[in-house]
Amino acid sequence: MENGDNFWQWIEEGYGTSEEFANVLDLAVEMLFYLEEGVFSQREVQSVVEAIRGIVVGLRGNN
Repeated sequence: MENGDNFWQWIEEGYGTSEEFANVLDLAVEMLFYLEEGVFSQREVQSVVEAIRGIVVGLRGNN
């Protein structure tokens, strides 16, 4: 259970709420459909990549 707790703590520390985190993930889905030069800023893409990386680490329990 500790890994799950750490995962939720990571979400709260990085995004404030699970709703804000869900918003970042929604943006990730949108980016996958519309990713073209100039549509999203580099920082927006990097934020989504960080969120996805955090999910992978959390799900693997390596945090």
